This record gives sequence, structure tokens and C-alpha cells, in this order.
Amino acid sequence: MEEMSLEQGLEEIGHKILVLTRNELYMKMRFMDVALSAFYYVQDFSVDLLATDGETMYFNGQMLGGEYRQNRIEVNRAYLHLVLHCIFRHVFRRNGREELVWNLAADIAVESVIDDWNLQNIRKSQSWIRQRTYRDLKEEIKVFTAEKIYGVLVRWKLSDREMERMTREFTVDDHKYWAKDEDDEKQSEMNQRWQDISEKMQTDMETFSKEAASNTGHFLDQVRVENRQRYDYRSFLHKFAVLKEEVTVDDDSFDYVFYSYGLRLYGNMPLIEPQEWKEVKKVEDFAIVIDTSMSCSGDLVKKFLEETYGILSEAGSFFQRVNIHIIQCDDQVQSDRKITCKEELQEYMEKLDLAGEGGTDFRPAFAYIDELIATHRFTELKGVIYFTDGQGIYPQKMPLYQTAFVFMDDGAEEQEVPPWAMKLVLDEEDLRGVRNR
Repeated sequence: MEEMSLEQGLEEIGHKILVLTRNELYMKMRFMDVALSAFYYVQDFSVDLLATDGETMYFNGQMLGGEYRQNRIEVNRAYLHLVLHCIFRHVFRRNGREELVWNLAADIAVESVIDDWNLQNIRKSQSWIRQRTYRDLKEEIKVFTAEKIYGVLVRWKLSDREMERMTREFTVDDHKYWAKDEDDEKQSEMNQRWQDISEKMQTDMETFSKEAASNTGHFLDQVRVENRQRYDYRSFLHKFAVLKEEVTVDDDSFDYVFYSYGLRLYGNMPLIEPQEWKEVKKVEDFAIVIDTSMSCSGDLVKKFLEETYGILSEAGSFFQRVNIHIIQCDDQVQSDRKITCKEELQEYMEKLDLAGEGGTDFRPAFAYIDELIATHRFTELKGVIYFTDGQGIYPQKMPLYQTAFVFMDDGAEEQEVPPWAMKLVLDEEDLRGVRNR
């Protein structure tokens, strides 16, 4: 009975501490009202201090009470740290990444945000490890997202000792309840819930709470990057697919009953054979335009082509013979190479030579593609993919085919495209992921 009373007492105290902490944070961060209040509080002595699965905030009442007595700022930071993990959806985004490195990258991302905020109730001096880590990261990335930090940590190839030291410095909450890699409907729903919360918070910071958000450093920039729409490039390319018959066995329409009956009745003579033609929807005709102005590097272009090659190599994405035109253009069309199969694309990449380095004008490429259509070098062109940094002159008139402008995500402010165009932002880590699959 006494043990139950002690446990209940710790739970009640812990609950009060979390409510007080939430209210104290809210007074300085009104734009985070929904996010701060989005949790159930549940006592769990198996966690170190705090933990979450995106829905419940688990707390160790004994440790939380001791920490609150010693340093309320640390409790404020821990609560905010956990909320930021959810706002950035770190809880749901590991996606096959190495767990220890992902945990560290996510912790660095949110701690850098908190350290950047000029608010008295969360302010503390930075250790030399933090200062050095932030300085080294700034040399490689512009915005500290967990995905980008993860990529840098992998490239750094930290020793076990360095990894342990950095983990000890940046770890605040327990990640034991974070989503695993298995698809889970509930996790997907919570991910969507937190995306909605994050997007509404972003709108609030950009409008009604501008003054309050001014003390949060680069937080708004990071939220914009995290909330940017993400695409699967494979799915994106299928927007340009056409329905057409292809020489292949059509297993879907094949009747195995008549086939096996014929074999039984006549020995080696089936009554029915599978169809040799199948109607499928794949990509056949499309154009890739590469911006060869001085602002687009050859390395980024090659990564983008490797991404396309990886998808072209997969069965079920493209027809066996394709009609792809790779056009290089700065302020005028520099070259056009026709690709009919994946081997030709491989050869093109190996011998890639970018011509141009002038200004950026998108109009000549579209005029040239219109000419290809008029001369029947494209028969069923569904789409054009334009790889660029976005700094150029767009056509005023909407073309007759779908157009997507593709950007490499460098953490900079997003480029605007015309209303008639689609926009796709690719991450370097996404490109590496496609090549490794």
C-alpha cells in the first residue's frame, strides 16, 4: 500500500511539473500552443527522464522531480526538445537509417534550434563540444535538418569514442518509443497529425505571431524546410506514363484452369496459351533539360542523372525502348542527346560534358521541345523535367505538356515556379538512397 502511495505521489508531482513547464513555455511561445498541449502524460519508470511516441509523453516521476528542483531550465529544455522532435517528425522518419546515428542527428537538430532561441527560460551556456559541432556543420550544410546532419555524420566516420562523447552531450530524451521501420497505420496517422500541427504553426509564425517568432533564430526557416512537400521521384516520373501494349506474358489474364485441364486431357497440349501482349502504363517519351549555367555544378547534374538511371534500370518503370531527349541549355540550347535504352544513358553519364556556363533562360529549351514535337521526334510526349537552380527566365505561356522543375535541396530559400509547372526538390541523401537500393 505504501509503495502504491509513493508511486501515485510521484505521478501526481510529475504531472504538475509537466503542466507548469508547458505553461511557462507557452508564455514565450504562443505560436506553439497546440504542439505543447498535444500529449497525454503517463508515468514510466523505464525511461530516463522523458520519452514520447508522438501521442504520449512518458515521464520518470522520480528523475523529473529531482531535475526540476535542481534546474527548471533543464526541464523546460527537455520538454521543448521532445516537442520539437514531433514538430520535425523525427519520431517517424528514420526510414532504414542507422539508429544510433539517426538518434544523434535528430538530437543535434533540435538542440541547435533551442540554443539559437533568445529566450531566458531555456537559455544556457554552450559547451565547447556544441560550439565546435555547430561550427563544423555550418561549413557543410545551411539548414540543420536531422536528415542533412545524418548525412554529415556518416561522412565524418566518427570513432566509437567520438560518437559516445557527442551522444552524451546532445542526448536529452529517451527514444525507445520512436517508430520502427515497419509500416504502421497508427504511426502514419500520428505523422500526419504532427505535420498538420507543424504547418498550422508555420502559418501562425508567418502571420499573427511574427513578433514572438522573431526571438527564435532560424527556427521558422527550419520549419519551412521540414514542411516542404516531399516526393518519391519514382512516383513523380510515373506522372508522365502512357498506356500502351508491350510484348510480355500477361499473367493477369491467363486462365490456369483451362491450361492445366488441357495438359491432363491431351498430355502435352494445353488448350490455352498466355497472351504475349499486355497493356501497361509506363514512361516512354519525355525530355530532360539540364541547366548548364554557371550556377549549376556538374556534380549535381550527375547525381540527378544517376537518380534517373536508377529508376530506368528498374523493371516496370519504363518501356523496353524509350525516347528520351537530354537537352543542355543555359541561355540557349547547347546540345541534345537522344536516349533509347538504359545502356545509352549509362554511356552518356560516363562521358558527361556540360556545355554552356552562360546565363539562365528557360524559354529556348521549351521552344526547342516544341520544334521536336512539330517534327514528330516526339510522338507522345507527356512531360518535361527541367533540372535547375531556378534562377532564370520562365516562359509566360503554359506548354502543351506537363513540366516539372527539379531542384537540389541545399537548404536555401525555395524558388517559385509558374502556376502551370510542378516543383520537385531532391535531397542528396535521397539520391544516394536510390543508388543503394
